[in-house]
Amino acid sequence: MLATPRDFSRFPWMQFAFQEYGQAERSGVTDNARIVQYLASVGLASENDETPWCAAFVNWCLLQARAPRTRLANARSFLAGWDGQCLSRPSYGCIVVFTRPPNPLQGHVALYTGPSGGDLLVLGGNQANKVCLKPYPAMAVLGYRLPAGFEPAYGL
Repeated sequence: MLATPRDFSRFPWMQFAFQEYGQAERSGVTDNARIVQYLASVGLASENDETPWCAAFVNWCLLQARAPRTRLANARSFLAGWDGQCLSRPSYGCIVVFTRPPNPLQGHVALYTGPSGGDLLVLGGNQANKVCLKPYPAMAVLGYRLPAGFEPAYGL
């Protein structure tokens, strides 16, 4: 069962992320305008909704919450060179960066919502081509990050 807080003040980007739940790519000629907005938040305004957009989604959520963001379209941009803090374990709402095999240079980024068996349940964009909750293996984690100025929310 997914537990969501009533007060999002400790992680305001999560409220925006949940409000986007279900936004999905559209196959064919018409792009989903909202996904194009996510891409525009990282400088890819001319791209379509089939452009990889997981990092754009996280950046867009941080932008809405006026929290520090990378402004970059790649998932691994949250690992270094960003005004965020490293966490040794996941905290509700933290940014989780995963490997994305088979290319070791690529990745996936999403927002932590809680455990799911031995996996991590994350809310992210471009997960099955939509904004949704999905379990990812803990062994694929490259790092846990939290925007500067925010405290971890362990135990939610």
